Parts: sequence; structure tokens; C-alpha cells
Amino acid sequence: MATSSSASSLSPPQSGGAMVAERRGIPAASFVEDVQVYLNQLGLDVNSTLAFLQERLQQYKVVEMKLLAQQRDLQAKIPDIEKCLDVVSTLQAKKGTGETLLTDFEVSEGIYSRARIDDTDSVCLWLGANVMLEYSCEEATSLLQKNLENAKASLEVLVGDLQFLRDQVTITQVTTARVYNWDVHQRRVRQASTSQDS
Repeated sequence: MATSSSASSLSPPQSGGAMVAERRGIPAASFVEDVQVYLNQLGLDVNSTLAFLQERLQQYKVVEMKLLAQQRDLQAKIPDIEKCLDVVSTLQAKKGTGETLLTDFEVSEGIYSRARIDDTDSVCLWLGANVMLEYSCEEATSLLQKNLENAKASLEVLVGDLQFLRDQVTITQVTTARVYNWDVHQRRVRQASTSQDS
């Protein structure tokens, strides 16, 4: 996991000896079929293994929060790009008709001003970091279309990453429960054998 340099050194081997896969830096959790074999492969006792699994769950939660924040940003960005595309296409449709376009535009959050737009061949687009550039309507449409495609593709990848991450959280929680239940069972067996001996 990208959030911790120790995570790669703590990666447990998968049951059956297969290599642990990952998706875009998110380590895959391995399903544990045999807890005893899993503990032997890790070379850890039950408490250390449970601590490792809890740490991994916390790492997954941190990554999930980051991915959800990115998803929210993209979900807010896509409608803005679509709105800009609509404005540019409206300007292109009115171009050459001699018709004046009256519109309200946002100056600042919640503050609007009325504008009269005559025939125009160019628009100004905010690029971010307080930078605005003037583009021809065709260039602006092309740039906005490309940005929209990139944002939608990024959102699709993020949704896949979140699904993968949720699967890993579930597998890790199941593994934690299996290790804990195995430990409880082992203690009961030892306690039963001790009480039978006395």
C-alpha cells in the first residue's frame, strides 16, 4: 500500500504459496483456508497476526477515504465540464445569426451578473491555479470534450478501485474472524485436555 513503506514487508503470503497481487498499489488480501498453515507461513503467533490484520484494515480504510474524496471531486467536476460544453455549443449555435445572447453568469459564489454577448469567435476557460486562457470555440469544445472523457475514465477506474478495496476489506475481516475463532477453538481444546489430565 502506498501509505506505508512497511506494508510491503508485512505482506503475508497467500495460502498455497501464490504471489499476492495488487491493484494500483492496493495490496490484495489472501483468503485463508487453513489458519495453522497461514500462521506458519507468516511465522507469527495469533496475537501478532491479529494485530497485522487490524493494521491492514486501517490501511485499507485510509486508502478508501482518499479514493472517496477523489470520487467526490470527479463527480462534482463532470457536471461543470458538461455545463461549459453546453455554453460553448450555445455560443456556436448563435454565431452568425446576429442575435444577441443575454445571460447571467456567476462572478463569485452566489453573486451573478447580467451579460450581453454579441457574435463571438472565442471563449475564456479557467484552467485552474488562477489561470484563464482564451480559446476559439472549436478549440474550447475539443479541450472540454477531452477533459470530460478523461474525467469519466478516471471515475470509472476509481469505482473499480473502490470495489476491489471493499473486497479486500471483506476478505481481511473474514480472515481476522477465522484466526480469532481458530485461536478460541485451540484454547478450548487445550483446556479440555488439561482438565481431562487432572
